[in-house]
Amino acid sequence: MENVLRPLIVIGGSVLLTLIIGWATDRLMRKADERHSETTLWGLLRHARFPYQLVLCTALLRGSYDEAELLQEHHVGIGRVLTLVLIGAAAWLAIRIAAAVVETTYSRYARVHRDPARVRRVRTQVTLIMRVVSAVVGVVAVAAMLLTFPAMRAAGASLLASAGILGIVAGVAAQSTLSNMFAGLQIAFGDMVRIGDTVVVDGEWGTVEEITLTFLTVRTWDERRITMPVSYFTSKSFENWSRGGAQMTGTVFLHVDHSAPMEAMREQLRDILRGCPAWDGRDYGLAVTDSTPSTMEVRALVTAKDADDLWTVRVTVREQLIHWLTERHPYALPRVNATDAVLPPGFPVPGPVTGRLPARRTHQHDHQPTARPDRP
Repeated sequence: MENVLRPLIVIGGSVLLTLIIGWATDRLMRKADERHSETTLWGLLRHARFPYQLVLCTALLRGSYDEAELLQEHHVGIGRVLTLVLIGAAAWLAIRIAAAVVETTYSRYARVHRDPARVRRVRTQVTLIMRVVSAVVGVVAVAAMLLTFPAMRAAGASLLASAGILGIVAGVAAQSTLSNMFAGLQIAFGDMVRIGDTVVVDGEWGTVEEITLTFLTVRTWDERRITMPVSYFTSKSFENWSRGGAQMTGTVFLHVDHSAPMEAMREQLRDILRGCPAWDGRDYGLAVTDSTPSTMEVRALVTAKDADDLWTVRVTVREQLIHWLTERHPYALPRVNATDAVLPPGFPVPGPVTGRLPARRTHQHDHQPTARPDRP
């Protein structure tokens, strides 16, 4: 009877004690979350209750398993499994706690600072820091798991002796990966490009959607995703339209006739922009930038708070200006002149051409061959 009750008491007591401690801890964090509504720390820490309870239960079982006297022939194996689960659960809990602390710090920073560029920079750094922390904790957890095996501890000395050679070989073999990792850190803390920035890479315009230690994802205007190694942004030039502020200035070019009413076009441009919500009201203008024998080039200058609004303003101005010219001033549209040119005063006007045209000389090779007569 004792052989049955002892394992049940040890295992059941460990599970019951875990549930009680977990419930009490969750209640305390819920009250703290309600009391401190200005921070999201306690609410985020509640998401880590499962790995927390797993650590508690595994630790209690690992400490009291010897008293259970259950499956003594597998005593070493079961103890090692519990140790591995405890290490993995502790690593999981550490990552969740670090994520909660970092996310709370970022949220507080985002509420205090209203500059979108600085907030995006901190967001990029926070994301990469969490990836580095997760990778480090994972590597340490795996190393700790391996060290629980006696064979791995015995091989540790030989592995340490050959670590230098292995490091050189791995460095040569993973040059591109290591360069991308260092480039990711350089991007995060060098403030070269941030999540949410509008960039132009290889002729493609889009918004930076994700930055990792090895690659960067750009979402284009037509919702395609371009994945590029982060080393591209440290080795090649690219356009960052959000650098130093998201507001932008754009142009719209039109080709019109030389008789186009420029003052009326300026007034119409002003009315179009006033009716366009995407225009930020900073500046506008209309000027003739070039002239050809048949048309002149007119440039409309507009502004907007970001690249998306600038695109909206440009297409709106182009469409409505062309429509206005078609409705009110159709003569101002580009046209091909087919009338006689107006000659300057005093220029002699040539008279009509009279007389016959000279007869065309016939050459021998101009004659067509005669038809071949039918054979008899």
